Amino acid sequence: MNTPIMANDFKRLWTEAGNDILAAVSKVGESGWYILGDHVDSFERHLADYWELNHAVGTANGMDALEIGLRVLGLEPGDKVLTTPLSAFASTLAILRAGGTPVFVDVDTQGNINLDLARLAIEKHSIHFMLPVHLYGNPLNLEVLQTLKQSHNLQIVEDCAQAIGATWDRRTVGNVGQVAATSFYPTKNLGALGDAGALLTNESALAELAKNYRDYGQKTKYQHSYCGLNSRLDEVQAAILQQAMLPRLNAWHQRRKQIAQRYLSEIQNPNLRLLNLPPEAESAWHLFPVFTETLLQRTQLLKHLKTRGIGAAIHYPSLISEQEALTKINFLIWGELSQAKQLTETEVSLPIHPFLTDDEVRFIINICNTWMLNNG
Repeated sequence: MNTPIMANDFKRLWTEAGNDILAAVSKVGESGWYILGDHVDSFERHLADYWELNHAVGTANGMDALEIGLRVLGLEPGDKVLTTPLSAFASTLAILRAGGTPVFVDVDTQGNINLDLARLAIEKHSIHFMLPVHLYGNPLNLEVLQTLKQSHNLQIVEDCAQAIGATWDRRTVGNVGQVAATSFYPTKNLGALGDAGALLTNESALAELAKNYRDYGQKTKYQHSYCGLNSRLDEVQAAILQQAMLPRLNAWHQRRKQIAQRYLSEIQNPNLRLLNLPPEAESAWHLFPVFTETLLQRTQLLKHLKTRGIGAAIHYPSLISEQEALTKINFLIWGELSQAKQLTETEVSLPIHPFLTDDEVRFIINICNTWMLNNG
């Protein structure tokens, strides 16, 4: 195609929602109140309703929401937190900032933390905290996660940053853990025009504590009960999210689903492995990963796509446990991380944003199907 196909197309987003975004910003300006005002309160109520949870607490970003979630659940310095080695680094960084010790366990073939291995790690290390990630927008098996929580008295923060709207057997992600955290980073399914995030919970006491933590740890002005954060969701971002983005989210989700279904049915290249989700799983389709057999093939596929103007990406090229930042940090690995390592070497994300045209989707499918027919 003559025009490059973007992994995320914010110009097309602006074409659709720009007028509503500007109207939302204008309302904030006219109000004369810019921090923790009516727009944040209103967005929190609408977000909680959408998620079918009792409370939402806006934060400055998704990582802060994860950290605050661990803090309100009572994480103490050195407490072990079971998590995945295959995710954005923010998932682990939130654990470290809250004082916890990450315990990494391998993933399944779809990229989510292996819950069978998780159970063994919990029993081996007497773990009481867990931070699972619904990777790529695909839900974990919430029934198994619920059983783990109950049988081991786990305190769980669900990382739903990629999975707003995803369900397992019609149960929405974020409903198993005592708290859930999400991000509104611009590339997310529900994205702001900058950094933003939220913590969600059914428990009033946890929501109130989270509000204290996000605002310097103060219960009332100048009365600080905790060593908190400066992590307040901006009025501007809250207004944009509620008035311009949230009303469009269901339509955007349906478009992502349509594109994913076309990819799943029409990409028929034996050199590519596609996701094979169980029937109970309803993905949010934040990403659409495909997998090659080897690292070399992944390199060839990326070149094949990019030289034809397709904005493919990698999620994620290395394990969190291999990051240089953790060289002098205490963490544990339970078992082998062989499946997670394989995915770091073979995953490629195809564009799946809701502004793709049918012609662009058809072109991407064709380019995927012709890969390796002429040696890439």
